[in-house]
Amino acid sequence: MSRPPPTGAALAGALLAALVQLAAARPAAAEIERFAVLIGNNAGQGDEPDLRYAESDAERMSEVLLDLGGFRGENVVLLRGRGSPDARRALADLERRIAAAAGDALLLVYYSGHADATALHLGGDRLVLDELERLVRGSAARVRLLLVDSCRSGALTRRKGGQLTRGFSIDLDEVLAAQGVIVLTSSSATEDAQESDELRGSFFTHYLVSGLMGAADLGADGVVTLAEAYRYAYESTLRASSRTIAGVQHATFHYDLSGQGELPLTRLGGLPGQRAWIRFPRERSYLLLRDDAAGAVVAEVGLRDARRRISVRPGRYFVRGRGRDHLLEGTVRVAAGEERAVVDAELRRIAFARLVRKGGGVLDRAHGPEAGARARSALDNADRACLGGFAGYALQIPAAALGGRLGWCRSGYDNDAIESSVDEIDLELRAGKALDLPLVTVTPLISLGGGIFRQRFDTRGQALAARTTAMGHVAAGLAVSAELGGGLYAVLEAAAETYFFRQDGAAGPTADFAVAISAGLGWFL
Repeated sequence: MSRPPPTGAALAGALLAALVQLAAARPAAAEIERFAVLIGNNAGQGDEPDLRYAESDAERMSEVLLDLGGFRGENVVLLRGRGSPDARRALADLERRIAAAAGDALLLVYYSGHADATALHLGGDRLVLDELERLVRGSAARVRLLLVDSCRSGALTRRKGGQLTRGFSIDLDEVLAAQGVIVLTSSSATEDAQESDELRGSFFTHYLVSGLMGAADLGADGVVTLAEAYRYAYESTLRASSRTIAGVQHATFHYDLSGQGELPLTRLGGLPGQRAWIRFPRERSYLLLRDDAAGAVVAEVGLRDARRRISVRPGRYFVRGRGRDHLLEGTVRVAAGEERAVVDAELRRIAFARLVRKGGGVLDRAHGPEAGARARSALDNADRACLGGFAGYALQIPAAALGGRLGWCRSGYDNDAIESSVDEIDLELRAGKALDLPLVTVTPLISLGGGIFRQRFDTRGQALAARTTAMGHVAAGLAVSAELGGGLYAVLEAAAETYFFRQDGAAGPTADFAVAISAGLGWFL
């Protein structure tokens, strides 16, 4: 499983347009018992780098199955960082319970971690894919669902695929109408599955969980079916991975079913009194995190998602809305049984360069012109402050604030014998690191520049020959900027500068110290 960053686009449907074939009549009503083994392992083999989110992916799947999937706690086994012997033992223990169950049973097996085309890599152990598939197929459960989120996991489904068609869902009330095996994988047989630092999880699991929490409820009936969940996870994973270095990632499926009906994976009402709803506006995508900006990612509602309502546990959540050139961030609280609408006006807007620095996943740079007025204290070649202006171009990337400026100012001196004016024209390159505060951005910076002094003289009404002197300067300063909206910002800056130039009669360059301030406006395009 490799790991670039992300966010989602287009599978289609079908979990199976043929996901179920008509054949047998529905048996009389029976109780459905649901069982699950969820395996996550961040460790790989040999030189495989450790993953960051495979184990938390398994935990997220466990939570949604327990909260919304009708799985009882004693029927769910979560294995984090464990090897293949533990996985085999957990499957065998559940199988004994499935065989003894009075009614129909459903078995769901989920894996997130490293793999190759033949085996899962559980730390130092290997679990051969054929063995895993045999263990699942051999279960006495009426429907067996195997979800594998790993690199080249599509080898499991290569033997039989499906045509993209309009999606449909699979529902069974209290009886399993379909019989057989379904295998869903996060990537094709030749692709890497990918993790995203922004999502704090793998693309496929992130979108599958988001779908199961309501984003995939295309029927708007409060039930997310297998077909709906798969279609949503496929399309979103494809769309998000298309923006990564590793390239697009295609989820795959294999089915071997007989029967008729729909297979619901989650019912969004969940346990009475233990769930709440958060509803999101259209026009942008939203990421939902637990507690605050550093919390675990709970779910996402995409820009193109028709369903904008997510079932969550009651509590406090951090909301991040992503537009083309800005973020909207803030916290919401939702009580049990409550439906809370997210209102953009209640969220804080973070635009352009600040968005770049925060790693909002929308822009990787912001740039544009800036201009303003400047003033510098007098040097030895003058007794008046140098007043003028500047024009430049600024570039913000996540790691630094860069830019260049062309400046001009005029100073001079006067006495009883002579009047002089000194024009300064210089070009400087600037670099700094922006630090975002609640209302402003503070940027410590350094600059290096050079230019000319053009000095003119007048002695009692008679002009003397002008003199041009080359100079260089270095500076260290602090800039404070505030966003005004629409990409416009105001900036105020103070700097300590050291100038180097040659004066008449001096044996070498003169170093002179000055203090400069500037104020202006900028606009990120």
